[in-house]
Amino acid sequence: MCAAKIKASVLYGPKDLRLEERRLPAPEEDEVQVAIQSTGLCGSDVHYFHHFRNGDLLVRQPLTLGHESSGTVVAVGEEVIDLKPGDRVALEVGLPCEHCEYCEGGRYNICKDMRFRSSAKSYPHAQGTLQERINHPARWTHKLPESMSLDLGALVEPLSVAMHANRRANLPPGSAVVVFGAGSVGLLTAAMSKINGASAVVIADIQKDRVDFAIDNGFADTGFVVPLVRPQSIDEKLKFAQEVARMARAARVNGESVDEFGAAFECTGVEACLQSGIYATKPGGKVMIIGMGTPIVVLPIASASLREVDLVGVFRYASTYAAAIEMLANKPPGLPDLEKLVTHRFKGMDEIKHAFEMAGNIKDEEGNLVIKVVVDMS
Repeated sequence: MCAAKIKASVLYGPKDLRLEERRLPAPEEDEVQVAIQSTGLCGSDVHYFHHFRNGDLLVRQPLTLGHESSGTVVAVGEEVIDLKPGDRVALEVGLPCEHCEYCEGGRYNICKDMRFRSSAKSYPHAQGTLQERINHPARWTHKLPESMSLDLGALVEPLSVAMHANRRANLPPGSAVVVFGAGSVGLLTAAMSKINGASAVVIADIQKDRVDFAIDNGFADTGFVVPLVRPQSIDEKLKFAQEVARMARAARVNGESVDEFGAAFECTGVEACLQSGIYATKPGGKVMIIGMGTPIVVLPIASASLREVDLVGVFRYASTYAAAIEMLANKPPGLPDLEKLVTHRFKGMDEIKHAFEMAGNIKDEEGNLVIKVVVDMS
């Protein structure tokens, strides 16, 4: 197979997104070439689009965004035996070194030499999936069943975050959980908690429409709206967090208040939600830190330590793709229709900038809720 010319979406600065032509070589011996067809826009991509940075990560060269992707294999390297042209696949886009202590211990997601497509952490940056085709290691390319839509294939990536969070929580069946944040990751985390046997799943968000969506579509049992308050002093912040925790414990499922939680899943990156999670969690419980937001926060650490509440970091995922695809192919009882998360679709590469502009909104111009925006390049 000869080198080909492809189109790629490239970010040069805040909101400066351009379509360019690139030369794509034939795949290496252990690679497959994939025609990208469905890509969900993640919150980190949206941050890069608007600010040319994501937290402390500054973009240092033109960057193609996108990492929640699925597509079709169009060519394979000589050593690839498990995939062939025409196979529909989901892409696991983090590329670890595979030989350090973390990789050998099964925790390749925290490999120090990880290169993750569309992230500015490594340099040169690993280019993302919002391009017509990419070459990708076959080892990190996962075949999809013929019955599975490409949208679900793209959702395997954020679903993997939720699956990894629930694995790290390792809660006994029958535990109640509270999820802060009803965006796509929060909704998927709530869904995973339900199918893992949670006795009650309570979801919280500052947007009532998102809470209603979660309950109406079976992602959570009940929920509440967090008041939009901006306390200033430390005392005010902690008092507000305690009030939010009381709201969580007062949530009613099957006519009874939940009262205490085995875990709080924090999916917003907002300081107040992390504080509230500590107060809401029962003695011996866990606060799962999924959201990435303010790098320095005030925590009621005595409340956590005196009740032996564990603060557990969650960073992406490891060894989840096969299990996530199997779960989607053989839907377990209680799993909601995940394709309902895709609320907006933009067709073709010319619409990628409009897709990013929409993904940064809470609602569209007609007042419809924006949850997951997908770019369709099929």
